[in-house]
Amino acid sequence: MQNPLQVTFRDIPQSDAVESRIRGKVEKLEKFYPHIIGCKVVLEMPRKHVNQGKIFNVRIDLIVPQGEIVVNRHSNVNAYVAIRDAFDALGRRLQDFSQRQRIDVKQHEQPIQGRIARVFVEEGHGYGFIETEEGQEFYFTDENMTEPEFAFLYPGVEVEFIEGMGSDGLQAKRVSTSRNSAV
Repeated sequence: MQNPLQVTFRDIPQSDAVESRIRGKVEKLEKFYPHIIGCKVVLEMPRKHVNQGKIFNVRIDLIVPQGEIVVNRHSNVNAYVAIRDAFDALGRRLQDFSQRQRIDVKQHEQPIQGRIARVFVEEGHGYGFIETEEGQEFYFTDENMTEPEFAFLYPGVEVEFIEGMGSDGLQAKRVSTSRNSAV
C-alpha cells in the first residue's frame, strides 16, 4: 500500500487489539489485490440505539488505482463482528472491481479484411481460400460462413473474418462479406 493505513476511533476509546484486527484484515486484502493505494477505517459508536443498545459503525474507504470503494456498515454490539461484516462486504466489492479490471477479460478479436481467392464445391460441401492484402491465405468452409450463403461467393468478393488455427494451418472463422462489398 502506497499510503499508510489510517484507523480512527470515534466516541470510543482506542484499542490496540481492535486496531490489530483491522490491520490483519487490510493485509489480507493486500494479498488479494496488491494495487491498493490507501485505506481509511473509522470505527465509531454514534449513539445508543433504543432497542439494541450500543451499535458499532464501521466505515472503510479503500483507495484503488481507478477509484474508491466505500463500505459503511452498521452492525451489532460487538466491535469485532462489525469489523468482520464490513471487511467481508469490502472483500466482495474489491473482488468485483478486480474482475472488471483484469486484462484477461475476453477481448473481441478485430476482423481481418480479405478477398475470396478460390472457391470449390465437392459433393455438396463448399470450401475455399481467402487472401489478405499481405498475401496470406486462409482456408474456410461453408460452415464458417455467417452471411451470405456460400453459394453466393466468387473470387474477388471482399470479406472479413476472424483468424483461427485449423489442423492444417491458418483458417478463417466467422466469414462474412465486407461492408464495402456487394454480393
